[in-house]
Amino acid sequence: MQTTQAETQAAASAGQLSLLVRQIRYEATGINSYELVDPDGAKLPPFEAGAHLDIHLAKGVVRQYSLCNSPSERHRYVIAVLRDEKGRGGSKALHDSLHVQDIVTVSLPRNHFPLIPSRRAVLLAGGIGVTPIKSMAHALDEAGIPFELHYCARGSAHAAFADTLAGPWRHGSSFFHYDQGQPGQGLDIAALLREPGDGSHLYYCGPAGFMEACATASSHWQAGTVHSEHFKAPAAPASKVPAGSFTLRLASSGREIVVGPDTSIAAALNDAGVVIPTSCEAGLCATCKIGYLEGEVDHHDYILDDSEHQRFLTACVSRAKSAVLVLDL
Repeated sequence: MQTTQAETQAAASAGQLSLLVRQIRYEATGINSYELVDPDGAKLPPFEAGAHLDIHLAKGVVRQYSLCNSPSERHRYVIAVLRDEKGRGGSKALHDSLHVQDIVTVSLPRNHFPLIPSRRAVLLAGGIGVTPIKSMAHALDEAGIPFELHYCARGSAHAAFADTLAGPWRHGSSFFHYDQGQPGQGLDIAALLREPGDGSHLYYCGPAGFMEACATASSHWQAGTVHSEHFKAPAAPASKVPAGSFTLRLASSGREIVVGPDTSIAAALNDAGVVIPTSCEAGLCATCKIGYLEGEVDHHDYILDDSEHQRFLTACVSRAKSAVLVLDL
């Protein structure tokens, strides 16, 4: 994959970077890490722990992957990708087509899973959900904030970055929990989170069952102290799948656009010539976040919080409970 100087400049002006794949490492069963650097050795734009990149692959495929290295490192971005044979094809395309010395187009880092200033942090990772958690551990350790990291995986062969995560850390402790594919034999999440620590914040990321267990176990924690990020949208129960048409009204012009029962808001707007960028199309990345002024929204995203839901929707998955939604467009 080659890129011209003109293409590089065009990408930068569009909020994108053209980066060199400097290294690919095997990290665990099915998991490779990818080190991305500036082709000329320049410093990269800064990022915060919990941030992710959009990576543009062949045939217009765009996927999001968390940065897992220390935010203090300005010379590289590192992501880790689990090959998912049952996924939408992005991880397989990346594993199969990306090679050392390739040039890949990525977005600037974005963060919807930031660290919040606190006296202490509890970090819980399930499987490939360790990627943003690892970056958080680096940031907390460098900031001198005590933390406790728990990494849940099938076995040691499935635990990426185990040597690094084992420490030693100056201000944190790491614990590994292997269940051999039997969740009941792994970490007792309910027991771990039963007593919220004074001034502690909780961060967790992992597969659907792990996320549900963490959410249930931390439901009694103080509001604003629990933070999470889904890397895959949970399957929605049939009762939550909306049906029927509704109308979008653009506040700036009064123009009305009908959204059919099998069409997303994003698709309806784009078909009408109102360009709305999309990426994950699963309510996970907020690329398509837009404001609304009137109407009742049926939110199906996993990225916006309750306060944001009062003003914004994700056009890829949100629907309307009211007949009309007035968009801030």
